[in-house]
Amino acid sequence: MNHIPMSECRLFILDTNVLMHDPTAMFRFQEHDIYLPMMVLEELDHAKKGVSEVARNVRQVSRFLDELITGATQEEIEQGLPLPGAQGPQGASTSGRLYFQTRPTRLSPSIPLPGNAPDNDILGMALTLQQDHPLHQITLVSKDINLRIKAALLGIHAEDYYNDQTLDDVNLLYGGTCELPVDFWDTHGRELDSWKECGRTFYRVRGPEVATWHPNQGLLPADDSPAFIVRQQCGQEAIIEILKDYTAPGHAVWGMTARNREQNFALNLLLDSEIDFVTLLGAAGTGKTLLTLAAGLTQVLDIKRYREIIMTRVTVPVGEDIGFLPGTEEEKMTPWMGALMDNLEVLAPQEGGEWGRAATADLLSSRIKIRSLNFMRGRTFQNKYLILDEAQNLTPKQMKTLITRAGPGTKVICLGNIAQIDTPYLSETTSGLTYVVDRFKSWPHGGHVTLRRGERSRLAEFASEQL
Repeated sequence: MNHIPMSECRLFILDTNVLMHDPTAMFRFQEHDIYLPMMVLEELDHAKKGVSEVARNVRQVSRFLDELITGATQEEIEQGLPLPGAQGPQGASTSGRLYFQTRPTRLSPSIPLPGNAPDNDILGMALTLQQDHPLHQITLVSKDINLRIKAALLGIHAEDYYNDQTLDDVNLLYGGTCELPVDFWDTHGRELDSWKECGRTFYRVRGPEVATWHPNQGLLPADDSPAFIVRQQCGQEAIIEILKDYTAPGHAVWGMTARNREQNFALNLLLDSEIDFVTLLGAAGTGKTLLTLAAGLTQVLDIKRYREIIMTRVTVPVGEDIGFLPGTEEEKMTPWMGALMDNLEVLAPQEGGEWGRAATADLLSSRIKIRSLNFMRGRTFQNKYLILDEAQNLTPKQMKTLITRAGPGTKVICLGNIAQIDTPYLSETTSGLTYVVDRFKSWPHGGHVTLRRGERSRLAEFASEQL
């Protein structure tokens, strides 16, 4: 087998799905060594064709491997190719080495495992390495839970790939709001400045609690006093503004009023021209789509801040796929946009008779465009109100591709529920929606709120809690 020198470094065997998920995975194990079985290279070769995200990732992995192996002799390959990394204090690389399988597997699993031959080949390779290098800790890294279970049964140490996780625990995810303690103004109100600009009321507050705030974070008091939004924050000093109250009928947005404090804060973010990127998280029935559409219609048809609403979502079915859909891009996407149609029925005015309702429906449909994610590469949206629905099913790389479509004057809103992820190999901590919430929380032109209270119906709320 390969000559693997004695060291304190661990040896990680990478499964194919790790590289398919993150093409840069082999560079993310710091000083530890990487081992690639021949079966992994074979599976990468089978998956390289196509225009899917997985196929693009596989081709990128192949390019990385080609760069590393070009010019290397057979002896250098046997001794392991040095992986690029940062320089240590003595000038040596702090990264490990990359080893390829250059000899056939000697051992096979002692338990005759039926079924998946590639997985069994990788397990046999791990057993061979364990026998040949008993002083090394051999670890199989895979996103396939079943393969990790098989490995554990055979005495092989196996782990999930954690480097793509935004957070260790989804409960640590930024919520977008902060409840002010009852004695907040007693402890922070001594050095208080206040002023008004264009009918807006601002306060400058100082104190220890201010240091934990983020730009555009909602400050919700424990009592019924007005809520605030953080406009600027630097150290223990911040400028906050009183939120506009959209719970009052006189401040309705396209006929809709906020039903709780989080919805009121969400409408403030959605209607703020200084905020270019908004993320709304929440379970079914919390009002994410309804509030977003109401704010969008107001800004497109009344204020004319944006030219049109563009709505898109990931086409991941809940049940069996219904197969090919005929028609144009918009017609193909229509079955996926049931949430849009349901909310438009609520937002469309009911007065004016049948002719008036039909005219309103035509007007709304002319200003709301439905687009597929598959055709987003290379596009630039200017002065558009872009809604990404079901964003929890996007990977961080896909999320970056979509958000960078925004041109001048465009606002991007991401909606989703990270408890309902339908994409394989994505979890609450690795979802692209979790990724952008965490990365945008300190940006002065981004806002986030987690909607916790269901407002759909008493039946839906009870079912969400009990089922």
